[in-house]
Amino acid sequence: MEVLQQFWQQILARPDFWGFITIPIVASVVTWLHVWMALKMVFYPISFWGFKLGNLPVGWQGIVPRKAGKISGILVDQSLSKIGSLDEFFREMKPDEMAEFVSEALMENIDDFIDEVMTDRNKTLWENLPNGIKRRIYDHVRKQVPSIMENLVTELTFSVEELVDMRDMVVKQMENDRAMMVRMFLRVGQKEIDYIWHSSFWIGLFFGVVQMFVWLVVPWHWTLVFWAALWGFLTNWIAIWMVFNPIEPKKIMGMTWHGAFMRRQAEVSEVFSHVSTRELFTIRQIMNEMMFGPKADKTRKVVKRHVSKLLDTPIVRTAIQMTMGWEEYAKLKDTIVDKSIAATMVPISDPDLNESRAAKVNELFLERMKKLTPMEFQNLLRPAFREDEWILIVLGGVTGGLAGWIQLMLGFK
Repeated sequence: MEVLQQFWQQILARPDFWGFITIPIVASVVTWLHVWMALKMVFYPISFWGFKLGNLPVGWQGIVPRKAGKISGILVDQSLSKIGSLDEFFREMKPDEMAEFVSEALMENIDDFIDEVMTDRNKTLWENLPNGIKRRIYDHVRKQVPSIMENLVTELTFSVEELVDMRDMVVKQMENDRAMMVRMFLRVGQKEIDYIWHSSFWIGLFFGVVQMFVWLVVPWHWTLVFWAALWGFLTNWIAIWMVFNPIEPKKIMGMTWHGAFMRRQAEVSEVFSHVSTRELFTIRQIMNEMMFGPKADKTRKVVKRHVSKLLDTPIVRTAIQMTMGWEEYAKLKDTIVDKSIAATMVPISDPDLNESRAAKVNELFLERMKKLTPMEFQNLLRPAFREDEWILIVLGGVTGGLAGWIQLMLGFK
């Protein structure tokens, strides 16, 4: 006890007492702040902030939004593709129910739809066509729509893998809506981000205590800056490492160690499944990609083959050919395809329909997610930090060194 009192008296007598005694406090607060800044820089700003010096950009854009295409590609390749295929997701949405829903929606305005199509091709002739013939055309189309929609959706279901590239669809979504990608990562990993931030304070405090004792042994001014930079570097690295490692639970010195993100697989699976089935794999998104994506020409041929049946009955074909001619009859098929696609996307975009389909896919998605291997599960969030994380670690070292220099100037003159 007496030895401790003498030691404390020696500390009190130091001319740099306040600077010395605040080393751990400064280390913990600065670490807490620079880790907070590093975490923000992973996700923000969403758009590039800065200016260009010639062709050289000077500024910053969050790692996730800047690398949206690459990160989302890794996400699909290493995790989403293991959960299920687009074919499985689409089948889980019950295509027969969707066909019925779309048919009912189209039937409400079928007469207006026919008028719009025919007027677009030849307004004068259509307006002068006898009402009796018009009514027969209306009735014929009304009878054909349900079976045509059912057959069309069935074929699209069996062909979804040929008509939609899942990787391309997800990557394009992420690149076109970088804010959505950031929102998705934050919803999945917010607890881990908070964990990194809060644990950094205690890691910084520990290193600060070590640094204080180092200063007692080696009271050279340059060492204060050196150690502060080293602790800043190590703190950021350790904080990120602790989120994902160990990948599987390990017993070390009687304690179980497991990455903060890894031990939450069940909880994260629920959040990620909900977000994915409402943001990435919606019926609206899949159909939009099918109808307007890179393989839209193939989809168009399928739609044309089914929709053309509306015009192939004798009465409709004869009525149209007599009033418009063979050439216009052929062009009419293309017009109907265009109008049909546009008309179909209206009910397909219905929020209630999308939510009901998402709920069905969510069950499959969640079941598969819980079965991911630890490495596959890690890759849901890890790519966001792996991309350019060295910048964040170096930033910790630079910030720590700067804080050490300021502390040296103010407390150790």
